[in-house]
Amino acid sequence: MSTTGATADPLAALGELPGVAESVESVRKAVDRVYGHRIMRRRSNAITSEAALRGARGSAALSGADWALEEVRRRSDFSGDDEARAVGAALRLTAEAGQLLSIWRQSPLRVLARLHLVAAADEADEVGRPRQEGEPVAEPLVELPLPGAEEMHGRLDGLAGLVMAGGSAPALVTAAVVHGELLALRPFTSHNGLVARAAERIVLIGSGLDPKSVCAAEVGHAELGRAAYLAALDGYASGTPEGMAAWIAHCGRAVELGARESTAVCEALQRGAA
Repeated sequence: MSTTGATADPLAALGELPGVAESVESVRKAVDRVYGHRIMRRRSNAITSEAALRGARGSAALSGADWALEEVRRRSDFSGDDEARAVGAALRLTAEAGQLLSIWRQSPLRVLARLHLVAAADEADEVGRPRQEGEPVAEPLVELPLPGAEEMHGRLDGLAGLVMAGGSAPALVTAAVVHGELLALRPFTSHNGLVARAAERIVLIGSGLDPKSVCAAEVGHAELGRAAYLAALDGYASGTPEGMAAWIAHCGRAVELGARESTAVCEALQRGAA
């Protein structure tokens, strides 16, 4: 991650990039709309559960398992092929994310290790810890140059330091940087995309922007499409102000679309159709 200059709060500096303030404000309005819906006041648990399911489906789609929502809802066995395992991992991560909020700000690396353990769901030596030099990474849909283990560990420690330090950056900016940096680094030997999107969810919930977890950014990322997702990620990885701002705006649009999806669920519940 690079910023526009030396500062005690580099995430806050990213919030000052052209267009980012507008993205932050647009996201806030979208979130406020869904939280202000009358159904949210009475059936927020149902909206949260549905957003979790749809978010997991969206995250799995970005990892190559683009299943219909009803298939995800219907299935109980996710042990078959690679696609089924990806969907199962996304569902487990969505369920786990809410249990890790209290740990995130104190120990983000511990949370990331736990997320990888949950996603991988096996006992291999490389599960639940950042990769070591020479270990391969199975993340075929992300084609960015892979940082070496030493660089990755240094940048991962830096990211953890930023999270623990807090600061004045908007939640959208922090969530986008956590998401983008994890995808750029690919710190684990597998499931990095799923872990990165789960971490983005944790930031959005824990920051207070989306405390009930009803604005699933994964829904929006999937709706915007994998090509746009990877193109925006290229902008983040470039480290240029324009590229960083474009990635943050892309993540903001994803949150807005997640909020729109939950608003539609609220409307359906209000009509008695769901």
